[in-house]
Amino acid sequence: MASPTVAFLLVLLITTVILSSPSSSLVSQQSNVFPSNNPPRFLGKHSHPIKSNHQQYRYETRYFSQLLDHFSFSDLPTFQQRYLINTEHWVGPSLLGPIFLYCGNEGDIEWFAVNTGFVWELAPRFGAMVLFPEHRYYGESMPYGSKEEAYKNATTLSYLTAEQALADFAVLITDLKRNLSAEGCPVVLFGGSYGGMLASWMRLKYPHIAIGALASSAPILQFDDIVPPETFYNIVSNSFKRESSSCFDTIKNSWSALTSEGQREDGLEQLSKAFHLCRELKSVNDLANWLESAYSYLGMVNYPYPSNFLMPLPGHPIKEVCRKIDGSPDGSSILERIFNGVSIYYNYTGDVDCFQLDDDPHGMDGWNWQACTEMVMPMSSDRNTSMFPTYDWDYSAYQERCRRDFQVTPRPRWITTEFGGHDIEHVLKFFGSNIIFSNGLLDPWSGGSVLKNISETIVALVTEEGAHHIDLRASTPEDPDWLVEQRATEIKLIEDWLDNYRKKMKTTFNM
Repeated sequence: MASPTVAFLLVLLITTVILSSPSSSLVSQQSNVFPSNNPPRFLGKHSHPIKSNHQQYRYETRYFSQLLDHFSFSDLPTFQQRYLINTEHWVGPSLLGPIFLYCGNEGDIEWFAVNTGFVWELAPRFGAMVLFPEHRYYGESMPYGSKEEAYKNATTLSYLTAEQALADFAVLITDLKRNLSAEGCPVVLFGGSYGGMLASWMRLKYPHIAIGALASSAPILQFDDIVPPETFYNIVSNSFKRESSSCFDTIKNSWSALTSEGQREDGLEQLSKAFHLCRELKSVNDLANWLESAYSYLGMVNYPYPSNFLMPLPGHPIKEVCRKIDGSPDGSSILERIFNGVSIYYNYTGDVDCFQLDDDPHGMDGWNWQACTEMVMPMSSDRNTSMFPTYDWDYSAYQERCRRDFQVTPRPRWITTEFGGHDIEHVLKFFGSNIIFSNGLLDPWSGGSVLKNISETIVALVTEEGAHHIDLRASTPEDPDWLVEQRATEIKLIEDWLDNYRKKMKTTFNM
């Protein structure tokens, strides 16, 4: 789950769900419109190539030849992995200049680079090299020469896994350090969302390659039978409810209103007009999915200052959405209120004349594949606590959808077998070190992350008002004090890692 900075990003809501059929007629109506079978909503779907004339940070783009399969000796083709590098502030091998490596998310690496200002701001302070390797099968890092070939079928996609991506990072940094005679230079990992998961896992799997990791908004516990599946939607719902209970109720009641309108003879046509869609709706589900996407992403990017991360948004955007919903003219229907509110997300600038509903949950993209293989994150929506339609996690239906779309069977317990997750406190306490898990409790992914200190070196930094990997974003004059303090703590911890490393290296060389 950019970083997130897609990201990550990406990020990025649900691995996949099929709705239950409770006896309540209202719930039944709601479940008819809920956008089922979605992958987890990380931010990588929003990533896009950055135009050179808008490049905020200076870097050189390079390519590295990677094995398609690091874990076999089959004669398979290689592919070119893109990475971004900046050595402007690097003090070099003689001074053990650190290398700050951001673990690329599920999207274009340039997008994550320009949205991870914290790393760029740290580089001159620490005399660090900055490295942004791209995740395989995303951006320009396509096996088989093109996205069309790479995404062709289950066989060509079979090398798109977190394990292979981490091996790419490990091989790249090892080769780069050798070529620069920088074998002794310490590597510090950074990542947000899915990239944060990768950063923490890489620190655990490759402790000889990286001395520490800052894993921001990294839901490493959002897997089978670890956290309650309703956690994500409860957090999103609570963010709306704390702004306005009437706003929460309006959204909760809107799903049945959508269904009722859609069942009318000209219902889809009227809904298309009411929501200013560019093309007439084919199903109510498409519109419900569009709305659910907005609410979920708003939960992630509920930053205290204006941002342009996903969409141009005001500070505290959920507050503004609820203000629009509650402040609609007297006599406004539920759906009119919903349109007024969601326009804050989709059209805050007022520049959009009509809306395209192109969030296709069955799209053959990389993250859908990952969600159907190893990134299986159970999700559900509780009747009493969620503003979304009620449904239960249904693994059988999820499995059926993955077989239909990709001809694969998910392995819901593989990630926790490979990287851990169950009894995480014991595992991290005895086998881990030098990992920062940073989370803001407004972020719906925080419920699947590590929220308490495990040891002196496995530290959880939790902020009440923080949203999705806000600490990795560039500093601004509008940053609240708690965010400034959080970043200062992170810097101090990274400083300690590097000081301890250099002391050990000095002791070793003096022996």
